[in-house]
Amino acid sequence: MLSGYLNESVDLLRAAAGMTAQDARMEQAVDCISQALRQRLPLLVCGNGGSMADSLHITGELVSRFKIERQGLPVIALGSNLSTLTAWSNDYAYETQFAREVDAYGVAGGVLIGLSTSGNSRNVVAAMQAARARGMKTIALTGRGGGALASMVDILLEAPSTDTPRIQEVHVAFYHYLCMRVEQAVAA
Repeated sequence: MLSGYLNESVDLLRAAAGMTAQDARMEQAVDCISQALRQRLPLLVCGNGGSMADSLHITGELVSRFKIERQGLPVIALGSNLSTLTAWSNDYAYETQFAREVDAYGVAGGVLIGLSTSGNSRNVVAAMQAARARGMKTIALTGRGGGALASMVDILLEAPSTDTPRIQEVHVAFYHYLCMRVEQAVAA
């Protein structure tokens, strides 16, 4: 029943709210993204499937607006240019598609957010490696444990679950909060 499903969602969100270390990591994420965007350095966002849709959602909130009227921010959802996506994937490899776009758009001091419910998406891992090589800050939104991304990012925001749809529900709450706080910081 719907009520049971929603109650499970509420329980998971409560569990995420109880992860006190998460508060400090979220504040670090807000600070590093806000600092970059104030300097007009790019925020790049990537993910696959539902996480790609979330990347587009984050981009839309920060390029347009979340709640505050302000100037647009330099945020790009990697993989959203279908000509680039298909050309690179056809000629080289899908696993390096996001890394290629990091090479094209990333700059030192910018930020890359990678969404991967498992934390093991090869193309997101490759993008993180490319971002670190460029001197970018790296943030991952994952499920419990963080997978391969846990040991390679500056900031890990993990949902306390291993179930993909549930992780994505927590990610929406995480990035809505992140968008709200970043917007407040850059509009001030």
